[in-house]
Parts: sequence; C-alpha cells; structure tokens
Amino acid sequence: MSAASIMLGTGAISSGRAYAAPSFTADPFSLGVASGDPLPGSVVLWTRLAPDPLAEDGHGGMPRRPVRVRWEVAADERFRHVVRRGSVEATPELAHSVHAEVYGLQPGREYFYRFAAGPNESPVGRTRTAPAVHARVEKLRLAFASCQAWPDGFYTAYQHMAAEDLDLVIHLGDYIYEYGIPATGGNRNTPVPAYFATETVSLKRYRTQYALYKSDPDLQAAHAAFPWLVTLDDHEVENNWADDVPEGNTLTPTRPEFLERRAAAFRAYYEHLPIRSSALPTGPDMRLYRRFTYGDLAEFNMLDTRQYRSPIANAETDERLDPARTLTGAEQERWLLHGLAASRSRWNVLAQQIRVAQFDHGSETDPNLPHDGWEGFGMDSWDGYVASRDRIFGGIVERGVRNPVVLTGDWHRNLVADIKADYADPDSATIASELVGTSISSGGNGTDIDNLGRAGLIVNPHVKFYNIQRGYVSCRLDAQRWTSEFKVLPQVLTPGAPISTRASYVIEDGRPGAVPA
Repeated sequence: MSAASIMLGTGAISSGRAYAAPSFTADPFSLGVASGDPLPGSVVLWTRLAPDPLAEDGHGGMPRRPVRVRWEVAADERFRHVVRRGSVEATPELAHSVHAEVYGLQPGREYFYRFAAGPNESPVGRTRTAPAVHARVEKLRLAFASCQAWPDGFYTAYQHMAAEDLDLVIHLGDYIYEYGIPATGGNRNTPVPAYFATETVSLKRYRTQYALYKSDPDLQAAHAAFPWLVTLDDHEVENNWADDVPEGNTLTPTRPEFLERRAAAFRAYYEHLPIRSSALPTGPDMRLYRRFTYGDLAEFNMLDTRQYRSPIANAETDERLDPARTLTGAEQERWLLHGLAASRSRWNVLAQQIRVAQFDHGSETDPNLPHDGWEGFGMDSWDGYVASRDRIFGGIVERGVRNPVVLTGDWHRNLVADIKADYADPDSATIASELVGTSISSGGNGTDIDNLGRAGLIVNPHVKFYNIQRGYVSCRLDAQRWTSEFKVLPQVLTPGAPISTRASYVIEDGRPGAVPA
C-alpha cells in the first residue's frame, strides 16, 4: 500500500485518475457515516463506499479503481450555510474508505456533514469540534461503550445512546470479534453468508466482519449522531493477544503468521473507524495512543494496552509481580505520565481497555465463597501487570495529577472501584476512580449479578458496584463533579428493549473515589 493511496483518502492530494461519475447498483453508503478524533478546529469524517458490503472478496462491490467522493460541512442541518467542502479519492487499497480530515472549523461548535459519490448522497451526520485548548468549559456530556459481539444480540443500547444529547462517545475496544458466525446469525436469527462461519484471519474476512457489524442501524445512528474517540482491544485481532504473542489456541501460531494477521486486522480497523491518517498502520504496527483536550475541563488519554505489553503471565506462578513487566511499554508510559503532569484540565481521563483496580476473584481469600470457577486474579487485566500499575499510579501521585479517572471496557460488567495505594490496606489512600462499562451485546442478556460479583464485593472492599447486564455508561462533567449513570437493558435477544439507569455514581472535584449519587 503506497503513501499516495493513504493521502488520497484524506483529501490531502489528488491523483487525477479517480472515477468522478460512477454508477452503483445499490446504495454505496450502506455502512453509514461517522466522525471522530475531534480537535478545536478539525474533525475526521468517515465513510466507506460499499454497494454490496458483504461481498466475499472484501471489496464491498466496488471496482478496483479510485472513486472521487465529495464532502460538505455545514453550520445547519439543511446545508444552507456550508462552511467547508472538498473531495477525496477512495481507493481500493483501503477498501474505498474515506477519512476526510477537515480543518478551519470553529472550536466547540456543532456541525453537520454529508458525502456524495456520483448521483448518490449519504445520510447526514452531526459532529462537534473540541473546545479551544485553554477555553473555560462549563460542562461536557459523554458516553462510553465496548464489546459488541454481533451474533450475541442486538445493539439496542446504541439506539438509546443516539437519542441522548452528547458531545462525545468513547469506544474502548472489541468493536468486532474475530470468531466465526453461524449461518443463522447466532442470537439474532439473521442469516449470514456461509463464509462467515470461518474465523477471521485474512484481510478480506476482517473487512467483511466489519461490514456486517457496521450494517447495524443502531450502531450507524450512534456514529452519525456524535464524534467518537476509539481504541482497540484484543478481539479486533484475536482473543488475548499480547504484542507479538497470539493466544494459545490460535490459527496463526508462528510469529510471522500472527504478525501477518495483525497487519490485516489493523488495516481493516483503520479502514472502518473515524481516525486520523497518523494512526494508519505500517504493517503490524499502529500508533493508537493519543490525547484530546476539552478546554480546562477534561483531557482524554487514549491508551493502547495490547501492542507493547509483556506476555500474559502464568497464573500458577508469581510472574504477574515481576517488576520488569509492562502493560503499556516504556515509551507510552513516559508519554502518559509526562502528559498528565503537564495537564491543566480539571478531569484527567485514562480511557483504556482492561480493568485496572485489583479484583480478587475470592477463591484464594475464601475458598468457600461461590465464584463460578474464577480463581485468583485475571492475568489479562492490570492484575497481571502489577509493576505497570504501581509505576503509573505511583507516578500520578508524585506528579499531583488532578482528578484522575479511569474508563474501562472489556469485562462485560459494570463496575465502580477505587484505585488504591495499597490494596492490602483498605484504609490506604485512594488515588483514582475507575468506571468499568459493560458490553453492548457480548455475552447475551446478562443478569443483575452473578456469583463472581457476590464473592468479589465481599473480598474487594474498594469495589463499590457490580452488575452484568448489557448497556453503556452516560457521564456528565462540570467543575464540581463527574456523574455517571449505568444504563442497562433487560435483554438483547430481540430489538427495541427499554433502557433504565441501574445505578448512578458521583466523583467530587478534589475527592478521589466514587460515591452513590
């Protein structure tokens, strides 16, 4: 893939070879529109041309040549006041995806956008730029989500999210799952082509997996309604991978095989998410950790806890305590601590994938507690990388970072926890607050609590709340407090379920630790 094909998709250059007046057999904007990576004067606008999105070859029914895509940004939904317009060349090298990086916008402003290719127009999306870096920001509304296995259930949570009045959505990983999908469509009972039964390993299968997921109307609605910040976790590549080490039961067991798979997975991830060209992968490497500032109110550090980590520890040994182990890699750790030290924002957010606070599953503390077979500590969480946790949160204390808040996905559970200086001493200082959001659909319906939660709440006094229903977390921030509402659904096996607030927690400015609202 050439550098030119990358820049063509952003609008930075033009080849003069693009097909300007294509005709399509079906709607080329079948996968919707999205925006993301908002800056004070800029945002990324995304779409992908795919008149036949589930075509087995992964090209979405498109010809193997560039196609010119026009875009417009307006101050109003009817496009009476267009403020920016341009065009990009969607290339077959990037599955005819578009990542238009629009500059010259006003900070902290709502805009509307749309695309056109030939005679076809896309749906209209709404986005919002970030406030000016040093602006005084009175309030911010955001939601965060993760883990959306398509065959496990419907994305009803996104339908409700799209109806909220939000400034921003944060997605914390497991946007797709690599597993094969039965012809019946799993819990959805929606037939899919037979080739979806195979596990996702090749570029064309990653592309079709994304196309299937992104065909969901509720996911499209949430993308069209708000700008997103995204990072990936494991299932965008393969379950529980760590740096260049695949999981034990893998279809790509050798290092060259796995890195080839990772390169395909990263390329498809870029093709389908609204992220900047600075994140475009080079082979199996992709720079995903980055920072977004919302005036004086909040700064978001988007972390990558997969590419640079030590291998997952052996749970039968004390390997998890090895001081040489890292979850973020040394460079990202330095970047994070330096940025936190320099921040002038009231709320300093670590948006990342896996649970940070210690969670003793209960089997060792009290073997008589029912815990559904969970033993010890989770090696794929920060409990498997204790030295990393100690260095980073010790560094937060040393630097006097104001109001650190951790947003977490992965676990298919809602959790509120204090991040402690010493988990062996419940009275030790609380360093930060962690908010763990449940899955959108992964795991099916869920329930209010399970035996792991019952045991965990007993033996982990720093854990305040636990729930395993499906949903997302809606947050309101101002200068005084951060309020989080844990939104849950009764079921995800049929569409249209109602939403409710299972619990609300508040973090007060200057007082780490969340309390019930």
